[in-house]
Amino acid sequence: MPTRTRTQRNLSLTRRTGVLLAAGAAVAAALAGCGTEQGDRENKALTTKVPPEPAKPKAVPGLPGMPPVLDPKDVYAADRPGKLSPVVKDFPSRVYVPNTNSNTVSVIDPKTYEVIDTIKVGVQPQHVVPSWDMKTLWVNNNRGHTLTPIDPKTGDVGKPVEVHDPYNLYFTPNGKYAVVMASMDRELVFRDPHTMKRLKTEPVSCYGVNHADFSLDGRYFIVSCEFSGELLKVDTEKMKVVGQQKLPFKGAMPQDVKMSPDGKRFYVADMMADGMWVLDGDTFSKPKLLPTGKGCHGLYVSRDSREMYVSNRGEGSVSVFDFTRNKLTKKWHLPNGGSPDMGGVSADGKILWLSGRYDSEVYAIDTRTGVQLARIPVGGGPHGLAVYPQPGRYSLGHTGVFR
Repeated sequence: MPTRTRTQRNLSLTRRTGVLLAAGAAVAAALAGCGTEQGDRENKALTTKVPPEPAKPKAVPGLPGMPPVLDPKDVYAADRPGKLSPVVKDFPSRVYVPNTNSNTVSVIDPKTYEVIDTIKVGVQPQHVVPSWDMKTLWVNNNRGHTLTPIDPKTGDVGKPVEVHDPYNLYFTPNGKYAVVMASMDRELVFRDPHTMKRLKTEPVSCYGVNHADFSLDGRYFIVSCEFSGELLKVDTEKMKVVGQQKLPFKGAMPQDVKMSPDGKRFYVADMMADGMWVLDGDTFSKPKLLPTGKGCHGLYVSRDSREMYVSNRGEGSVSVFDFTRNKLTKKWHLPNGGSPDMGGVSADGKILWLSGRYDSEVYAIDTRTGVQLARIPVGGGPHGLAVYPQPGRYSLGHTGVFR
């Protein structure tokens, strides 16, 4: 082999070095490309937006001093089965039945369906009402012009308190006032919730104020006027009537009032129109009638806030209204008839208790099937019975409206 000169050897080395450098550059470029691609993927993964958490419902600007609304979409969120407040969790479960014609209160043990006590009270007891703090049951002796206190923990009866014309009794959502529905006096009387001392009287021009319910924010309440077929809207804080309208039905006789879980509608039972009036409480709109049955009287929300039980006193039946579907879905007829009036739902939500106004009896109804579980004899003219205790943080009054 011919001997290469130094110049030739240098040229060959330069060529090999160039080839190696070019190859290295290619490999580096390839690796760099892979790295960039992988890096892009990793960066993309790191920079991918995490879905934001669902926005929390805005707090409801409620009546000053009112416990905060737990769920703006369900005002009855605190009323779930067995969710008893520490205040009442040790109270014995009882059904208290005011017998209007007998001037007594029958006390029923819901486990045995038997009357275990009969309490003598004042003249014409209309409703048994849990106090705002849930520590006392007040018996409304309408014509006796007194309220009889009962200790639901012991069953002890206290000294009657003089209160004129206490047909029905409510409490403002902040617990600041008791509101007496003075039906014959044609007054809404705001009183101290403990001593019942009169603090302010709001005269009304309608006849027979009797039932009510408060708005979602507690700033107003709707009142039914039984004998003149009218509705009132009352400003809670000002303790003043701010709206009034006549129901569009000749001979209307409105009774119980209840708000929908979402606070958008009010329902008013009418025993002469044989159905419920439905209206927007905020705008106090013209109500529309939803027929339910003869003598529509009491309204009670189920423990899951999905349904409302409607007692039809004139035909011995209970209609079931579905809030979500906005329609009546079932009707339960009592065996051998009856006169289902006022009442409440058991703490576990399984039984609807109603007084038989014209039959001196009380009905226990299975809320899943509508089957009558018991028919219990009591005194004459049983009316606004209270199932106690019930779930909830505080009481708005009547036979037990809890939030």
